[in-house]
Amino acid sequence: MKKYFVFAFFLLSAGISFGQQRYDLIIVGGGASGTAAGIAAGRLGTQTLIIESTPWLGGMLTSAGVSAIDGNHRLPAGIWGEFRSRLEAYYGGPDKLSTGWVSNTLFEPKVGNEILQKMTAEVPALKISFDSEWESANYEKGIWTVVFSQNGQKFTVTAPMLIDATELGDVAASQNLPYRLGMDARAEIGEEFAPEMANDIVQDLTLVATLQDYGPGVDKTIPRPDNYDPQEFACACAHADPITDNAPTLDCGKMLDYGKLPNGKYMINWPNCGNDHYVNLVELSPEERAAEIEKAKQTTLRFVYFIQHELGFSHLGLAEEEYPTQDDLPMIPYHRESRRYRGMVDFTLPYVRTPYSAPTPLYRTGVAVGDYTIDHHHKKNLDAPAIDFIKIRVPSYNVPLGALVPKDHPALILAEKSISVSNIVNGASRLQPVVLGIGHAAGILATVALQEKKPLQEVSIRSVQQKLLAQGAFIMPFLDMNPSQPHFSSMQKAGAAGIFKGEGVPYLWANQTWFYPERLATEFEVVDGLRPLYPQLKDFWGASGDYLTGSRLLVFLKLINANLSESDLSSAWQSSGLKDSLLPEKPLTRLETSVLLDATLKFFEKEVTWSGDFK
Repeated sequence: MKKYFVFAFFLLSAGISFGQQRYDLIIVGGGASGTAAGIAAGRLGTQTLIIESTPWLGGMLTSAGVSAIDGNHRLPAGIWGEFRSRLEAYYGGPDKLSTGWVSNTLFEPKVGNEILQKMTAEVPALKISFDSEWESANYEKGIWTVVFSQNGQKFTVTAPMLIDATELGDVAASQNLPYRLGMDARAEIGEEFAPEMANDIVQDLTLVATLQDYGPGVDKTIPRPDNYDPQEFACACAHADPITDNAPTLDCGKMLDYGKLPNGKYMINWPNCGNDHYVNLVELSPEERAAEIEKAKQTTLRFVYFIQHELGFSHLGLAEEEYPTQDDLPMIPYHRESRRYRGMVDFTLPYVRTPYSAPTPLYRTGVAVGDYTIDHHHKKNLDAPAIDFIKIRVPSYNVPLGALVPKDHPALILAEKSISVSNIVNGASRLQPVVLGIGHAAGILATVALQEKKPLQEVSIRSVQQKLLAQGAFIMPFLDMNPSQPHFSSMQKAGAAGIFKGEGVPYLWANQTWFYPERLATEFEVVDGLRPLYPQLKDFWGASGDYLTGSRLLVFLKLINANLSESDLSSAWQSSGLKDSLLPEKPLTRLETSVLLDATLKFFEKEVTWSGDFK
């Protein structure tokens, strides 16, 4: 492929017309990542078009009916945090979202779509073409030309940058970019839990159903589906938490309450003898995919009939006004796995389990965060290797920017579940808040590349991270801070530079990493954290394990910049709004030290490579 790269910001004509339209950014797919990318880029003035095949936004959040959020309850930042805040406002508070036991945030799919549509409508630079199928994408001389159809008409649009936010990475596949599909071989991927040999096994998908409680005495039982056998679902009501190892309970009501939504509705997305369905349809034709999705639909209808007829919940029927579909089912299935493209870096298990001792410091390049455990669905495929994924305990983590950038294309950004990630780690990075964060980062990345007039492989990682912080996103998964706090950005930067390292804790279904802002800093940890950034400290060993004071901090700073003075520190303290006064012998907290270092050294201006090393 010839790698021309031409940059220009184009004036946007209003609306879609029969003529060719020019944009700065084209996003194919208005799912979770595509919507977030469009909002993020559009808010920075990037003229953006989303091409979406359904009449809704949100993908797995809405169009697939997976409206119970997995993870990031204590990491509500960026577009994910904004989406959750609007859900809370709609329903009347966070407690109104905690209706089912699987999640702290459950909502009706149609409400999620309405909120995302409102969020996008507030961005003048963002346009959306619904009910539109992309047909071709061609990159030549620095410009993408995308052809799509809508209502029987074809349209052609152009842009210098494109994000593949399709559910299965179809646009990148059309460009012949290399990818992996299925489980990775242990030796190749460097993960001890991976199978010895690679295979093409992906996670089960699910055609979710949303049921509604129509009240006592109302029978909403659907017709008996073909090939119905109650034994298919015989163990559906038996459930044991795989993390806590609690004894199994035989409670059908608990099974339903798993996905209980507001307003008497239920998400039916049950993995244990439920409506998960195995098929690897990723590389099939559209017609073949449709045939396989129909089989998944029949699995779900059989399970719904089982719930109604065998378990006695006949008053629970398909929610008739939830989706704009004739069969009252979601528009798309829940795809848990996609093609996984080869990026500038490969996001594998060591970078999640032990980020500070991994082969390279990818954590310094983080752009999205997650705290859910590694969760794979393989119960419907008896040929899947017996890997106890839940037992792979990890702390919370961040996703490196290089996983969104393919090695072999200067102007195509990977999003959704198609990033450069191992099969095992995809079990965590596939979840809704992380995918929203990946989309948020993708939109910022596109804008920075356009502004810097550089191919993606040469973009400033720190510029992307700075803009994410400015839009209230996490780049480090520290749960003991939030973007509303005045010094959030300085602490995030100190963490992403490795000056202060977090403490990771694998914890139930919501893993943790702690920064401990009020913990007193020590001389050694600060100097040792600064050492990789500043050669002046390479052979300096005059920092002890004592708590760091203002006077000692100045000693260390003068080794880096001899012109810094006590008044510079005092000015930085006062201008940043830190409490009390800076006293020379006062021990400094991690928060205070982060703020002072940010103000005096501006250490975050030091660029990092894709592997996280300082340039």
